[in-house]
Amino acid sequence: MREYKPKDDVQNKSYFSDRFYITPSIPKVDVCQDKIFLDDVELLSSKVKILDKYIQKEHLVIYINPKENINAIEILKNELQYDMLIDISAIDYISSKGGFEIFYEFLSMSKHKRLRLKCFIEEKEELNSVYSLFKMANWSEREMYDMYGVKIINHPNMKRILMPNDWHDHPLRKTYPLHGDEAASWYEVDKIFGKEAREIIGPEIRDAAAIDRYDTTRFARLGHEVPYGTDITNGKEPEHTPLAYQEEGGVKLIKKFKEEESVTLKERR
Repeated sequence: MREYKPKDDVQNKSYFSDRFYITPSIPKVDVCQDKIFLDDVELLSSKVKILDKYIQKEHLVIYINPKENINAIEILKNELQYDMLIDISAIDYISSKGGFEIFYEFLSMSKHKRLRLKCFIEEKEELNSVYSLFKMANWSEREMYDMYGVKIINHPNMKRILMPNDWHDHPLRKTYPLHGDEAASWYEVDKIFGKEAREIIGPEIRDAAAIDRYDTTRFARLGHEVPYGTDITNGKEPEHTPLAYQEEGGVKLIKKFKEEESVTLKERR
């Protein structure tokens, strides 16, 4: 059983007291601790130069030269039975190391083992596509290019997959603004209507969860429909809509419920 910890003021506490907290690294285990991984490393090292190897969280992690990614992945698939490529992505280390760490996550269905192949490339260095070996690399490599700007060569359709083709920069880079740039809020307006319509339409709402209940140009008025674009802000609702009545009734209902609840508690005591 887990140790019980009081949760009365858990939301008032900060998870980390140190503003510059650095998460401790996961322990690395020697490859010799696992016979299957050891055999895989020996076979792969006979054909590809391995820069580093270790076991971490039951994963075999192998670092190679990025120029040998096709050769190494072909051996993993055809000779070592790592028949599923689960994921491909990158980690931005431009500010500290001047490039990206690329990783390929593999699963062997027959061995029930996972392997992570890693390599490091410079910021503008090209990387060979592995689409010829695993078809799933098609969208993953496009996403890696779109989000990080990693240049993939020999890909059948290398273009953006999430952002528009004329989008500037790559959103998952650490240098990209956290809330997007100004162009993001005006992109759809400029593209469809032109910049001259900015004052008429206004900027795009970037928060997908934001709902302005008084915005009758974007949201329907369930239960109290009004004509498109009707101004119902600042309590200026038209007489034919019961919106104000509903709001007042809801407040009264909540107050009544609280009063009844307090009476019930007093009776129990």
